[in-house]
Amino acid sequence: MRTSVFFFVYKILLSIYAQIYNSSPTYRGRRILAIYYVKFYNEALDLHEVRRKTTDDFIIVYLSNDVSDFELELTWLKDHPQPYNLGECEFHLAFKAEDYEAAYKKHKEMGCICFENEAMGIYFIVDPDGYWLEILP
Repeated sequence: MRTSVFFFVYKILLSIYAQIYNSSPTYRGRRILAIYYVKFYNEALDLHEVRRKTTDDFIIVYLSNDVSDFELELTWLKDHPQPYNLGECEFHLAFKAEDYEAAYKKHKEMGCICFENEAMGIYFIVDPDGYWLEILP
């Protein structure tokens, strides 16, 4: 399944960021509990590792796809073994699926769908740390 990154909520943040800093970010970062979560993003969203930075204290992995030059940064911190407090999960990334039905079937099989809004025609998947990712048709 191929997905293209479509930032629904993120567009608002980009415009705020651009107004404050007079520029646009090229990636979005997330802190993760385990570095093997990269496999989830590859399987669920067709994001692959484009580069990695490793030190004794952290590992940063940058993920992207063939459709967009946007990168998602996943950061694992050695001294942070406890789960992250995600609040109410109101901040999230959205992905537009090229084949929505195939994406839905795959995510259902993976067991990662956490919320469906049939009236809006969207659903959310949850990554291993509990971050919600919106899937759009």
